Amino acid sequence: MENLVRKEQRLTDKFIFFYILAVVLLWIKTYIAQLTQFDLGVEGTLQEFLLLLNPLGTAMLFLGIAFFFKGRRRYIGLIIIDLIMSILLYANVAFYREFRNFITLPTILQGSQNVGVIGNSIGAIIKPYDILFFVDVLLLIILLAFKIVKIDVRAFSRRKALAIISLALGFSSLNLALAEADRPQLLTRGFDRNYIVKYLGMYNYTIYDAVQSTKASAQRVLADSNDIIEVINFTRSNYAEPNPKYFGVAKGMNIIYVHLESIQEFLIGYELHGEEVTPFLNSLVHDENMLYFDNFFHQTALGKTADAEFLLENSLYGLSQGAAFTTKGRNTYHAAPAILKDLGYTSAVFHANSGSFWNRNEIYKAFGYDHFFDSSYFYMDPEQKADYGLNDKPFFEQSSVLLETLEQPFYAKFITVTHHYPYDMKNKEELTLAPHTTGDRSVDNYFQTARYADEALKQFFDYLKESGLYDNSLIIMYGDHYGISQNHDRAMAKVLDKEITRFDSAAALQRVPLFIRIPGVEGGIQHQYGGQIDILPTLLHLLGIDSKEYVHFGTDLLSPDHDELIPFRNGDFVSPTITSVDGKFYDSTTGEPLDPSMKEEAERYRTIVRQKLELSDRVVNGDLLRFYTPSSFTPVDPSDFDYKPDPDYDPEEFFKKAETEETEEIENEQ
Repeated sequence: MENLVRKEQRLTDKFIFFYILAVVLLWIKTYIAQLTQFDLGVEGTLQEFLLLLNPLGTAMLFLGIAFFFKGRRRYIGLIIIDLIMSILLYANVAFYREFRNFITLPTILQGSQNVGVIGNSIGAIIKPYDILFFVDVLLLIILLAFKIVKIDVRAFSRRKALAIISLALGFSSLNLALAEADRPQLLTRGFDRNYIVKYLGMYNYTIYDAVQSTKASAQRVLADSNDIIEVINFTRSNYAEPNPKYFGVAKGMNIIYVHLESIQEFLIGYELHGEEVTPFLNSLVHDENMLYFDNFFHQTALGKTADAEFLLENSLYGLSQGAAFTTKGRNTYHAAPAILKDLGYTSAVFHANSGSFWNRNEIYKAFGYDHFFDSSYFYMDPEQKADYGLNDKPFFEQSSVLLETLEQPFYAKFITVTHHYPYDMKNKEELTLAPHTTGDRSVDNYFQTARYADEALKQFFDYLKESGLYDNSLIIMYGDHYGISQNHDRAMAKVLDKEITRFDSAAALQRVPLFIRIPGVEGGIQHQYGGQIDILPTLLHLLGIDSKEYVHFGTDLLSPDHDELIPFRNGDFVSPTITSVDGKFYDSTTGEPLDPSMKEEAERYRTIVRQKLELSDRVVNGDLLRFYTPSSFTPVDPSDFDYKPDPDYDPEEFFKKAETEETEEIENEQ
């Protein structure tokens, strides 16, 4: 027995023991850090399990690299790798304490600037217990220094090393598969960084961010000033002259955008259980000063809401993969807020969700927004929280108070969230309409939250009227994207009492409402085809600003020369005569396959669509607008903007004080 013991070293003297100990310590440390130091919004058993699982595979994989070193270097290599991963983890914790965000590759590359910013509050960032982030590394060093673990210099089988790496990759693959099951298209859609960390872990997020940043940088580096010339020639040749009837009719007015989350056009006028689902929106269709567009289409792709905003602000198409909001946040843009700044407009976004979601707190700076009122400005009553922020009624109530802090004229955008998939409000007592009866829960609930969103909108309009803003503001309301996907066509057939064809699902049901209210201007229902790409040039012409100098891929909806060919991000399109779905052509009026005699025209449309998308992609991927500045435009410096609230700001106290002052004012008037 003694000979056996002498022959075989103790388990603790083998490198495999040292490796397993390091993996377990790093795994536990990372899990606890992710659980306690970041606000990741973990919900449900699966997400809790993934948060526990995701550090394991990466810890095994990266520490496993040490197996390929020899002798003492194997131990030193493992400790160095462990130290690097610990530094990365702690750096993100410290960064998160200050910025409520995670470190990105561009952040690291701009390190000198960021160190200066963090230095102002270094005392608040560093905590006494932060030494615990490195205690496992210290423990490993102590075990070697005091020879509690003896260094094993014997060669380690490469086959065993590869087996350990394979096991690590297996854990990581399981992690990714479960993450994709819970959050489909997690990586391709480029969600908020919180999602990547929550599902895949801190270290995998770092790899993902590095890959995305490198790809974006490579495309940008290859571009030069000559690339913008073809784009400018194309957009100017497709420019639509403004309609003299509408040009400048809203000059000097406030601009109010309302983002109608997941509202589709079929809701307008729809009745359920003998009641109008959206009675207030229905009434606006016939408002004497309202232009309502009933052939208006969303053009979003995987970015959904973020794509809608991108189209709206820039008249550029979103990307075919991921979202420009998350991957092109540092580009140069000629966005609406920046264009209007030279005319004295104050700009702001109101959205009661985390500022980092869809990278808004970064890309809004590139757009030139003066203010971004994210969730940190709102009193987030737990009873009124929605999955992506605050329910619409309290959101509009609080936003109205914040709106009054802006100087006029203003450009303000309000992003609502209650009517968001899966359309399930926590407080059922606030629902005033019974669900549909299709048997599809998402579809049935869709109508209930649509009613709630409609009621909240009426409440906001009442405020605008009482405050006097209604009569001196241009109001634009737009549906951001479809609310019910093609996966629910069977239920939608019951909703619309008709068979849902491929044409209906992929084209007709992509209509979303567009309302434009201009005080003093005769309204009416507009039947021309249009898309989100067209909103910016339309707005500029209403304000009396000629859009010809700008790189816009849309055209003025009210112009006689408006282009009614509406591309979708996947290359399909709609027009008053021809619609393309999955590469097949249909008659837009009947939904039937297109007459062969019109195929040549259809192919011409398809070529134009591809050209538009390709040129827009060149602008976005190559950051081409940095090479071109319109004569009337002042370039944006993103460093001029800081959206963080004052350190002493308390949302609950702020809104209670505002409510008290309003009550006193009413009493004094009485």
